[in-house]
Amino acid sequence: MRIKLSILFCFTLFTGFSQGDTLSITIGQADKMFLAANFQLMASSMNIEAQKAQEIQAKLYPNPVLTADFNAIDPENKQAFHVGSGGQQSVQLEQLILLGGKRKAQIDLAKTSTQMAELALQDLLRQLKFQLHTGLFLLSQKQVLISKYDKQLSLLDEIVSAYENQVPKGNIPLKDLVRLKGVYLNLSNERAAIYGDYFDQMVKVQTLLQTKKIVSPIVSEAEIRAFVLPVNVEVLYQEAIANRPDLLMSQKDLVFAQQYFSLQQKLAKPDITLFASYDQRGGAFQRQVNLGFAVPLMFWNKNQGNIKTAQAQIQSKNFEYEGLKSQVIAEVNGTYLQYQQTVKEYMKNSKLYNDDFEITLKGMSDNFQKGNVSVLEFVDFFESYNNALSEMARTKIQLATSIEQIKLSTGKEQF
Repeated sequence: MRIKLSILFCFTLFTGFSQGDTLSITIGQADKMFLAANFQLMASSMNIEAQKAQEIQAKLYPNPVLTADFNAIDPENKQAFHVGSGGQQSVQLEQLILLGGKRKAQIDLAKTSTQMAELALQDLLRQLKFQLHTGLFLLSQKQVLISKYDKQLSLLDEIVSAYENQVPKGNIPLKDLVRLKGVYLNLSNERAAIYGDYFDQMVKVQTLLQTKKIVSPIVSEAEIRAFVLPVNVEVLYQEAIANRPDLLMSQKDLVFAQQYFSLQQKLAKPDITLFASYDQRGGAFQRQVNLGFAVPLMFWNKNQGNIKTAQAQIQSKNFEYEGLKSQVIAEVNGTYLQYQQTVKEYMKNSKLYNDDFEITLKGMSDNFQKGNVSVLEFVDFFESYNNALSEMARTKIQLATSIEQIKLSTGKEQF
């Protein structure tokens, strides 16, 4: 009775989810949903907008400065705020003119920052899509395993129930019943572990898709077989260098350092301030109008420290880029070797695991219940069959994961 209740509980749990609360979805549909609803991507896209706003800011000219000077106390005439025709007031208008290409350099820096923000979004998308796709493939295979385990547990439950009726009558040895119960418990524990992995991964996928529904991926065998592709490692190297967002971002970081160095050099060149002023009585003449300019004399501070700092940053960013490039090549090589090994395993296991397993399982089960097969033979085949199921599911998950790792390491979506 306990065994039947256990099976009924798990069946109700699984089928209950598969009714109104289940989101059956293909990989392509999941991608669209992910792009439309993921909050991390939305937050990263807002950073791009913020950087574009900085481009607008960099294009703006310095504001003019208006200075006004009015008399407060006239001690000779004993007046306050003597600003009339016989009093004193002056007005000056100043405008800073940036020279040496400083404004253009600031605009270039802002544009590079925007490009880096866009690449950061692409890199985030690359990482999250890897998590989403591998999670969906794992869920699909775990669902298959759970379904098969449920059928086997249901079959074992029937056999155990029948044996429990026959043991008291002396028709079947108690040790055979105990052996079957042991098989049942082992299989139940294995399924519980699968459920643990299943729901752990479910939480991650639900978070990525921003849904509360139980996600049921639709993945066909044809989709899995399509992952077996001819792959050239040299082409993968080229694709990674051309497409990896983090590597491209490192390149842009180097460009940013070079632009920053250029700006620091330009800051060593003086700007000019033009001004026009009106002075009612404080100058050499009454109602005097003046024009002038102001230029800093670059005798001591020629921005030497900032220029040297910028030079060092260029070298640092260059070393960082070369180091990341080497790391990317190593990652691509590692994922390529892993993929080759996984393809071999998948092709071999696909030939070994076929419909003969299901046919033989049914035959063994029928013959065992008829008494034509011993408990030892039945249990041995049963355990071998389950090992084959788990191994095939592992191989399929590994194949899907390895092709996603290649996409991750090269930054290219399709192969």
